[in-house]
Amino acid sequence: MLDTPTFTHLPLKPGVGYKPQHFNDIVSHAGAVGWLEIHAENYMGDGGRPLAQLRHLAEHFPISVHGVGMSIGGEGDLDRDHLTRLKHLIDWLNPASFSEHLAWSTHDTEFYNDLLPLPYTNATLARVCSHINQVQDLIGRKMLLENPSSYLAFSESTWSEPGFLKEVSKRTGCGLLLDVNNVFVSATNLDFSPQGYIDQYPLDLVGEIHLGGHDEDEDDHGHPLLIDSHGREVVDPVWALLDYALDRAGPLPLLIEWDNDVPDWPTLEAEAARAASALARVSTEVAK
Repeated sequence: MLDTPTFTHLPLKPGVGYKPQHFNDIVSHAGAVGWLEIHAENYMGDGGRPLAQLRHLAEHFPISVHGVGMSIGGEGDLDRDHLTRLKHLIDWLNPASFSEHLAWSTHDTEFYNDLLPLPYTNATLARVCSHINQVQDLIGRKMLLENPSSYLAFSESTWSEPGFLKEVSKRTGCGLLLDVNNVFVSATNLDFSPQGYIDQYPLDLVGEIHLGGHDEDEDDHGHPLLIDSHGREVVDPVWALLDYALDRAGPLPLLIEWDNDVPDWPTLEAEAARAASALARVSTEVAK
């Protein structure tokens, strides 16, 4: 277990996922946005405009690095080349936070362009903890682990998802990243209460909250099926679930994720402004 005093230094403000087409807008008018998130895999190369822009932004904004390809839950060893490139990025960027998903995306030499679910068993727990310890030892800081969006449940699971995540944090010292949209998506798809999930979640371990959009579909039986697409605005029920979580956790850094069909900057900044209002409300309540 890594023994460091904190796992995030992000401000209690909204952030957005950085997209290069917004560079000039961010520099000239960040608005409500107080920090930026990048996907690690987009910045593991050497030189070029992407790294030059990132270096400039890092002089003005805290940066959160979010991994999407490590395969923390994969059965095999973590990819050493991937870890080496990640360490190089974190060493020079010195980000405010690093996070990854509770998922797997590799098998043998194959890489799948999806974040695939895991059964919550003791064997999975041991494997995930071993991988997280390896990552934290390498980068020299605590990481955050994000709850997934789920489309099926495993009959062999012996842990609840909140209980599994709490135990991972207990064994490794990692923090947690609460994705509220993922909770809403999973609750709809698997027919459980999203508020009940939040009630069980170890909110005291959360260092960051994510919000994003989802698409609506139906399964083969005509039941609602939500897809975590990150391709549209956050819907009102997810904002309401955010309020529910903040009322219990207090103010935390909030991120707006919009990775597909990316809108213009005013649209994205307006989402950040709504997140700022949610934070201001709970901050006022805490101050009373």
